Amino acid sequence: MRLPRMLTPRTVVSAHCDLPCGVYDPAQARIEAESIKAISEKYQANSDPEFRTRAILIKEQRAELVKHHLWVLWTDYFKPAHFEKYPQLHQLFNEATKLAGASGAKGSVDPAKADELLQKIDEIAKIFWETKQA
Repeated sequence: MRLPRMLTPRTVVSAHCDLPCGVYDPAQARIEAESIKAISEKYQANSDPEFRTRAILIKEQRAELVKHHLWVLWTDYFKPAHFEKYPQLHQLFNEATKLAGASGAKGSVDPAKADELLQKIDEIAKIFWETKQA
């Protein structure tokens, strides 16, 4: 029996690492956050409107990548046992992704916002590496 045409998928999509592949590292989020900080500093030091526009666009893209890398860690790497051992972990991820978003580094060109984001990522990384040791 064939599916009716309207139930047949029209678009086939694929995603990276839905295995999951098992390769995780908070360094991916940190590198993008470091880029946000550097871009924010360069933005502050440059008054050229074209440069500033490009800087904002690139910084916002990097902020989305930070959120993506954090979400992968949060949803794919960390397991219930990790959240039991580190009860602050959900809050850390929530705060870090918000700092990467519109109310944080994505919506600001203040390098201090990027520093706050980097701090949260470092707290997550510390826990991540503790879990890898276990």
